[in-house]
Amino acid sequence: MQSFALTVKCKSTRGIVAAISAFLATNGCNITDSAQFDDQETGNFFMRISFQSEEGKDLSALSDGFAEVGERFGMQFGFHDESEKMKVVIMVSRFGHCLNDLLYRWRIGALPIEIVAVISNHFEYQKVVVNHDIPFHHIKVTKENKKEAEARQMAIVEETGAELIVLARYMQVLSDEMCKKMSGRIINIHHSFLPSFKGANPYKQAFERGVKLIGATSHYVTADLDEGPIIEQDTVRVSHAQSPADYVSLGRDVESQVLSRAIHAHIHLRVFINGNKTVVFPASPGSYASERMG
Repeated sequence: MQSFALTVKCKSTRGIVAAISAFLATNGCNITDSAQFDDQETGNFFMRISFQSEEGKDLSALSDGFAEVGERFGMQFGFHDESEKMKVVIMVSRFGHCLNDLLYRWRIGALPIEIVAVISNHFEYQKVVVNHDIPFHHIKVTKENKKEAEARQMAIVEETGAELIVLARYMQVLSDEMCKKMSGRIINIHHSFLPSFKGANPYKQAFERGVKLIGATSHYVTADLDEGPIIEQDTVRVSHAQSPADYVSLGRDVESQVLSRAIHAHIHLRVFINGNKTVVFPASPGSYASERMG
């Protein structure tokens, strides 16, 4: 039996949930999981539904049939096959903890994605990537060649059909043009609990301020550095006795976990951009289960 997901965004009004439920029931579909949010400030309505097509209707037929409902409520909607794996390009520099964590989760099926390429401006992780049978692309980035380098990066994204770019501690600022072209499709991990301590050396800033909590933030990339809509965050406690180097070491685990959780939410279509913020629905039952233990 095929499992699909329906995502909906529109202005809030009476009758939306009833119309969606009636359509699915009429078309032989059984809802297995549902989440919704009505934003009182913006007047926006968001919904994600997992369902099974018990009478064999495919995505195309369901989408075509739903068009009238969508038009009636002014919806942005999409029907998705939950068995399809999103194609992802990972970009990394010299810190490899997030990359290695993602490769492990991908390998055991805990992160059901298709990694179509890894791009780096250094060679440190070429061997580990190639040993996973994933194409590795070294693209050096300097002030002088930045435009050409980004053109090569985007060519890889387009040639592979990648739907998402993950910046796994990629320590280069992307151009405004690239951010706009891939809007809502680039996820970054920042080694700070944003909006505090933006920029390249947040652990040093945190140490100088004597904070008692450090954290990590995964967000969508926009043209404004470290200002994109936040998807996931977490923290770890520190004390006066720890050094900036301790902060870096303690932060690695938090960064890896936060990034993987953000990607998990995005690929399962649980994240909706809502102005400068996001709506992130809980994971569906079973979506964290991995294919094997190690």
